[in-house]
Amino acid sequence: MSMKAIVKEAGEYGSLVIKDVKIPEVKSNEVLIKIKKTSICGTDVSIYKWTEWAKNTIKTPMIIGHEFVGTIEKLGNGVINFKVGDLVSGEGHVVCGKCRHCITGKQHLCRETLGIGVNQDGVFAQYISIPAKNVWLCGEGISESILSCLDPLGNAVHTALAFDVMGEDVIITGAGPIGLMSIPILKRVGARSIVITDINEYRLNMAKELGATATIDVSKEKISDIFNKLNIKEGFDIGLEMSGSEIAFADMIENMANGGKIAILGILPQNVSINWDKVIFNSLTLKGIYGREMFDTWYKMTVMLQNGMDKEIEKIITHTYHYTDFEKGFKQMMSGESGKIILEWE
Repeated sequence: MSMKAIVKEAGEYGSLVIKDVKIPEVKSNEVLIKIKKTSICGTDVSIYKWTEWAKNTIKTPMIIGHEFVGTIEKLGNGVINFKVGDLVSGEGHVVCGKCRHCITGKQHLCRETLGIGVNQDGVFAQYISIPAKNVWLCGEGISESILSCLDPLGNAVHTALAFDVMGEDVIITGAGPIGLMSIPILKRVGARSIVITDINEYRLNMAKELGATATIDVSKEKISDIFNKLNIKEGFDIGLEMSGSEIAFADMIENMANGGKIAILGILPQNVSINWDKVIFNSLTLKGIYGREMFDTWYKMTVMLQNGMDKEIEKIITHTYHYTDFEKGFKQMMSGESGKIILEWE
């Protein structure tokens, strides 16, 4: 039996093709999932563009994609917590289950982590088989489009909740989909002000609609120009680095209050240069964020979605295409004039 899948065929720009491939075998303790919707991630765009990271990470040919929602088609031997027909999403990081972090409930720190759609075949296909321990039973009342975006929303939740933000002034560098998703999260946990920076007018306008206290086009104005307007005396208490930009990161550090805390999700260039005097003498805390905490993050974002945040996250989903039009989806995302982009597989 075969299925359709989007395959990165060769190590070069583009080179994504729809191919007939074998439906994956369902091994013990695995679940076969029939894909309903997937969403395009910045990681997928990096693979499309064949960036330096992709060259060093991706082995072709490979099915890409890791953000999805689908229904369980078949259960492998030993799976007892799910049933055929369940609506599910899944954690895209497959961990070893044996190391110190895994056995003490800190799976997100596993050094043997493999990424679905990065280190092994992904979800841009009609079916995927993944370990049952990675499957997330979807909460009721949440749209399938949002459920296909739980992976990046989880990144936003993990980053936004990395530090106590209640009553604090927060700056987000980067108004991409995950940066935008952070805004309604920060509002729910009581941030005093939420400021987001970018140079993309389309996405800064989305941030305004989502309720950011202020947006800053850093190609036209300085971050510090907003201080008097928001009655910020000493700088930002919390920073969320979502841009992957060396310039944005350096700008954030210059505008943090003493004792400020920064959560870094964006993938910064190697050997990035920052003002270490500011970090040391101003007692700043830098914390790297990778993926989601399993599965505390999944629980928290489900609760927030079921309590009204789904209406805000829906606004971040701007385009939907059939999977056969995936090229249109990638081009739209690379244009910068989009939020999350969905691919339908039914």
